[in-house]
Amino acid sequence: MPPPSRIVTTLYALAASGELWVHAWATLWRVAVGFALGAVGGIVFGALCGTIESARRLLDPTLQALRAIPSIAWVPLFILWLGIFEASKVALIAVGVFFPVYLGIAGAILSVDRKLVEVGHVFRLSRVKLARRILLPAVLPEAVIALRSGLGLGFMFVVAAEFMGASEGLGYLLVDGQQMGKPDQILAAIIAFALLGKTADSLLMLFTKPLVRWQDTVRERL
Repeated sequence: MPPPSRIVTTLYALAASGELWVHAWATLWRVAVGFALGAVGGIVFGALCGTIESARRLLDPTLQALRAIPSIAWVPLFILWLGIFEASKVALIAVGVFFPVYLGIAGAILSVDRKLVEVGHVFRLSRVKLARRILLPAVLPEAVIALRSGLGLGFMFVVAAEFMGASEGLGYLLVDGQQMGKPDQILAAIIAFALLGKTADSLLMLFTKPLVRWQDTVRERL
């Protein structure tokens, strides 16, 4: 185990040479594209299965079975279908993001209090107004949590994705450090992953905070 001073020195050297920023940007780009694709798919399928019972009965068992497949099991198939370049890496990340977002959205819709919907019917709200004024506010808090979970898994899946023959990315730094016997580089890459993931999560919270500003929670009163 290298001392902290050596890890800091390695991080500084990677940053000063520009190598760290190249690898960080490559990882961030893959996560961003994979997160966007997986989140959109999760929201669409989650909303579909959460609101239409026949769709839930048809799609949910298959999606739950696919969710149980380990991430590394998708690697050979994606390489065979999409090649070893960026498309297969982004697809793997998108799969990792899709399932927590799907579960969060579908679960949030199914857990909406029936009394709230009945109040909307009492006031004769149309389906559009019912969705906008009752269902959407009730679903948003759990949807934000689902997006955060999906983003976290996106950073986990990008490591497996960058093991697929990548020449850039923080995952590549991990593999290079292992092959070259550089534990300080491995730990530096892990710290960079942590900082990048925390920054991305903070930005996501910042952008989604206006969507749940109406909540009157205990945290807001402390």
